[in-house]
Amino acid sequence: MKIFTDSSSDLPKSYYEKEDVHLFPLRVLIKGVEYDDVMGISTDQVYAAIAEGEVPKTSQVSLEIFLSTFEQLAQLGEEGIYIAFSSHLSGTCQSAILAKNQLLETYPNLKLAIIDTKCASYGQGLIVKEAVRLKKFGMAFDDVVAQLTEMANSMEHLFTVGDLNHLAKGGRISRSSAFMGGLLNIKPILNMEDGKLVPLEKTRGFKKATQRMLAIMKERGGDFTNKTVGISHSNDEELMHEVKVAIEEALHPKAIETTTIGSAIGAHVGRGTIAIFFTNK
Repeated sequence: MKIFTDSSSDLPKSYYEKEDVHLFPLRVLIKGVEYDDVMGISTDQVYAAIAEGEVPKTSQVSLEIFLSTFEQLAQLGEEGIYIAFSSHLSGTCQSAILAKNQLLETYPNLKLAIIDTKCASYGQGLIVKEAVRLKKFGMAFDDVVAQLTEMANSMEHLFTVGDLNHLAKGGRISRSSAFMGGLLNIKPILNMEDGKLVPLEKTRGFKKATQRMLAIMKERGGDFTNKTVGISHSNDEELMHEVKVAIEEALHPKAIETTTIGSAIGAHVGRGTIAIFFTNK
C-alpha cells in the first residue's frame, strides 16, 4: 500500500523520506522564481522573504504530475491512498481526481483512494501519520480508507493570525481593517468549516486568544487524556511553546506534537500564526 500526500500536510521532509510517503509539492513563487515546496525551498527562506515585505504566491500540483505518478501505481498493481489538502482551499485534490478518472479508462483495476480531508497543515499531517501507522499495523486497504475518512471528518482546526498587514497585502482583508486591527491589538480566531477557513470571533491580545481557543477546544474535544493535539506555527517557536504549555496545563492531552507551518500555507497566513488541531467528540 502506497501513501501519498501533498506539501500542505506540513510534516518535515525527513518524515516523508523515512516513512516512504510520496510527496506532491505545491509550487511557491517568490520574486519571480518558482520553487517546489519542501523539495526546492525551505520554510526559513519563505518567512525571510515575508519579513522583507514579499507576498509569496502558490499554485497547485499539476494534472500531469498526478497522471505520471498514479500510472506507475497502476502498472505495479499496488494499492494507493492520497491524503489531500482541502478541495475548498486548493484545486490540487480535484486534479488528482481527474487524473484517477482518466487512468481508470486504461487501468480499470487501479485501486486508488483519494481522501479530500477538508483539512490543512498539521490537521492533514496527523491523518498522514495515522495512515502510516495503520499501514504498518497491516490493516486492510478498505478499512484504512474508512478510518482515515472518519478521522478527517472529526478533525478540528483553530487558528489565530499574528500579522494582519500580511493578510492585507495578500488581499484577504482590507488595509483599513488591518490598520485598525493593529491599533486595537486584534487577534482573530478562525476555524475550518467543511474545508473552508472561516472567521470565528475576534479577541484583544494573544493571551485572550489563547484562553478562548482553550475554551473552544474543551467544548468541541471533551476529554483530551487519550487525544493527540497538533500545534503548528509560522516562524514563532516562543509563541508556540506558550500555547503548548497552556494546553498541557488546561487539558492534559495524551501527547502534543508540533511542526512549522509550511511554505504553501505560510505564504498566505504570514508570520506569527498559531494553529491547533484535534479530533472532536
